[in-house]
Amino acid sequence: MEFTYDIIVIGAGHAGCEAAHASATLGAKVLLITMSLESIARMSCNPAMGGVAKGQIVKEIDALGGLSGIVTDLSTIQFRMLNLSKGPAMWSPRAQCDRHKFSQEWRRLLEQNFNISFFQDNVEKIFTDTKGVSGLKTNLGFTFFAKSVIVTSGTFLNGLIHIGLKNFGGGRMGDAQSIGLTASLSSFGFKYGRMKTGTPPRVDGRSLNYDLMLEQKGDIDPGKFSFSNTFNVVDQKSCFITYTNENVHSILREGFNSSPMFNGSITSLGPRYCPSIEDKINRFADRPRHHIFVEPEGRNTIETYVNGFSTSLPEDIQIRALTQIPGFENAKIFRPGYAIEYDYFPPTQLDPSLMTKLVPGLFFAGQINGTTGYEEAACQGLIAGINSYNFIHNRDPFILKRSEAYIGVLIDDLVNKGTDEPYRMFTSRAEYRILLRQDNADERLTPIGHSIGLVSDERMFALERKKSNIEKLLKYYKRTSIAPVIANPVLEENNSAPINNKVKLWNMLSRPQISTFQIEHLNPYAHYMAEFSRDEKDSAEILLKYDGYIEKEQNNADKIITLDLLEIHDSVDYRSIRSLSSEAREKLLRIKPKTIGQASRISGVSPSDISVLLVHLGR
Repeated sequence: MEFTYDIIVIGAGHAGCEAAHASATLGAKVLLITMSLESIARMSCNPAMGGVAKGQIVKEIDALGGLSGIVTDLSTIQFRMLNLSKGPAMWSPRAQCDRHKFSQEWRRLLEQNFNISFFQDNVEKIFTDTKGVSGLKTNLGFTFFAKSVIVTSGTFLNGLIHIGLKNFGGGRMGDAQSIGLTASLSSFGFKYGRMKTGTPPRVDGRSLNYDLMLEQKGDIDPGKFSFSNTFNVVDQKSCFITYTNENVHSILREGFNSSPMFNGSITSLGPRYCPSIEDKINRFADRPRHHIFVEPEGRNTIETYVNGFSTSLPEDIQIRALTQIPGFENAKIFRPGYAIEYDYFPPTQLDPSLMTKLVPGLFFAGQINGTTGYEEAACQGLIAGINSYNFIHNRDPFILKRSEAYIGVLIDDLVNKGTDEPYRMFTSRAEYRILLRQDNADERLTPIGHSIGLVSDERMFALERKKSNIEKLLKYYKRTSIAPVIANPVLEENNSAPINNKVKLWNMLSRPQISTFQIEHLNPYAHYMAEFSRDEKDSAEILLKYDGYIEKEQNNADKIITLDLLEIHDSVDYRSIRSLSSEAREKLLRIKPKTIGQASRISGVSPSDISVLLVHLGR
């Protein structure tokens, strides 16, 4: 067996899989170490990918050459585009997945990469030498050496599972905790803390009465995540919606004294925007009911996910409360919900490349950095994998700007602001979200992925063809007229003012009530527009309708980018700059920003502090 590799990835969750794929595809010899080869890319919680802002991240991963979008398409059982009633900056794809197939497809694709080797064990110690990280040791006593190590430990570091008054070690239900790695990392001077997350009970779908629930079908014309030649889902499975009630809430309150959330057993913070059911009814006591989303876990299983009922209450309370929910009267539980506490390392200890500041060549990605969610983890793994490869080849780090990708927003937030609660991406976190739409992720990032070496020539040709077709459509709308006799029936049907003279299609499509869909079926336009794909027509329409907003936001982004071009040398001594505020001095010393732009985004560094820095740097 080989014991020396270019890069070692610890953990085979969503972050670890993307990290291993990226670095191995670029040419590195990679070892992927996991505590269970049967659990690669397991969907430990919700069997879904995407959602608000998260869907944009998956599209960005795919555009850069990652695999999450492809694996999602291969395992999708239902697809929905969320927020279609809002502007295109808010449109977010979401896929319900077959959780077993998702994991199987990830393992299959990784095993097809001959640069990736696998080993099953727990890592208990990391080694360093004068240059930085040098290798690691496992519980079984194996020692592996590498030029770079990526830690993607998920919820496993000293993981502690809570169900009522019971608690026991585990990284997730059925899997052991990882012991030793936190102590090893802290010996180098890294600070760490504790976070919490949770999951709901799983039930037997055959025991539910779906007639008492509201059916939630997938889109009639479903989309997909990958810009490659994957297929759109067919034969979609439905999800269902039901609600809690006062009886449910009353039973849940009976268990509060035995809840680790309220009796002091859990002191760490959980995800603010995905609270447990007991937290919901405690914080929102005036609400008579809460949504429950009933979601199938796959095509060939009866196991069903009870989204919205995350809990760590005693199992008898969980069962009694569940059976009071409409449709759950005879519900049979496969396994109860639980909370889990785990170690994380505040991400302000990282450079924007996700390499640690204390140990060269050592990278952190995923929940170890304080994030929550498959998508947030996967994109960090992708960036860490790219930068780990760049590090061992003495290349500049790959860093995405906030105006280039949600991935750039996420990492910039983490390394500059840190987090003391599980970080989740939202569209509101991105100041340039009209630029960072899900439809144009390939136009923004595929050329970058191609230049790195992760995107094939074939995909670049497909992108160029798409861009050319969008431009053809826009020119067609500008030069082609529509007569009142054709336009007015459509305008009146959609409550838009009729026209008296011919107008260009551009002018008609500029109206908020009118879409390409209403034009493309009319003669004489149907024949020409049939040559273009749905995605091309949608993208052209977005560019047409939002042209002014896009231009304005791009101009704002360009102004901010100039600050990111102003570098701050590592030798700058902030202690000697007396005009800086004490808070700014402390934050700048700790985070050590690389540019003025990065410094300006650190919490506690004011505009006046930035002015002082500019003067000090001779700007």
